[in-house]
Amino acid sequence: MHTHDLSAWQHDHQFGAGNASAERSTRLVMWITAAMMVIEIGAGWWFNSMALLADGWHMSSHALAIGLSAFAYAAARRYARDPRFAFGTWKIEVLGGFASALLLLGVAALMVVGSLERLWLPSAIHYPEAISVAVLGLVVNLVCARLLGGTHHDHGHDHGHHHGHDHGHSHEHGHDLNLRSAYLHVVADAATSVLAIAALLGGWFYGWAWLDPAMGIVGAVLVASWARGLLKETGKVLLDREMDHPVTEEIREGVETTLADSETRVADLHVWRVGRDAYACALTVVTHSLTLTADEVRACFSMHEEIRHSTVEIQRCAD
Repeated sequence: MHTHDLSAWQHDHQFGAGNASAERSTRLVMWITAAMMVIEIGAGWWFNSMALLADGWHMSSHALAIGLSAFAYAAARRYARDPRFAFGTWKIEVLGGFASALLLLGVAALMVVGSLERLWLPSAIHYPEAISVAVLGLVVNLVCARLLGGTHHDHGHDHGHHHGHDHGHSHEHGHDLNLRSAYLHVVADAATSVLAIAALLGGWFYGWAWLDPAMGIVGAVLVASWARGLLKETGKVLLDREMDHPVTEEIREGVETTLADSETRVADLHVWRVGRDAYACALTVVTHSLTLTADEVRACFSMHEEIRHSTVEIQRCAD
């Protein structure tokens, strides 16, 4: 049995440690988003606006997600060379995302209960004040999106420059998915702020008081939907459910097609994710060749640069 050396790639990439600029921007946006979240939740309670409360709680989900992104940068940087982490520290972020998704489902349930209560027992809403806070939240979201968007562009450009000699490699790692995720959370929260503003304006100008708690329910659905998607994605990674990934069948076909002359077939194959764009695989081949080596088997799927680690076992059938 042979195992491909992972140390060179581990040294070069440090499993998504990111750069200092991306880490600083993400941490700054996290604190800005958290501060705005507190303002919106407090204002929603004080001014009796369920839409504003929903937007605040929705912003809390993004503050938590952005905080996890910032923590992932710090953890990856701190433990990048720690040999106890066989495949790096990327799954710290994944585990945190799974825990936050469970929390968000509870938040969504509370938002629905509060909105239904407001629909059943409506009360006066201080529309001008609530709208002012909602507009402030939208402005903050747009500023945060600008901060992260600029950093994302610079980081992608710099990274691609350093690896420009290898087109395939730069294409795969030219984008920081951790930073992109934080950016998309801020953009989504801006959309929720627009919903809250629309609900408050409808109630203020047209007397549609029901629109405010209705938008609270819409916001809860958005939070629950985001939490469900996060549970699905993080659960898949944590449980190593990657055998339906296209690269799995491509590895099998590559080996059996390339080594068809020696009547070699893949008897066992396991593929799992060890980083954002990195996979490991373990495979057993059965062959009639007496000279086949593990390196020859690996050459059959060498075009898949996302396979960072491979373990190959060769079983020979002399007859």
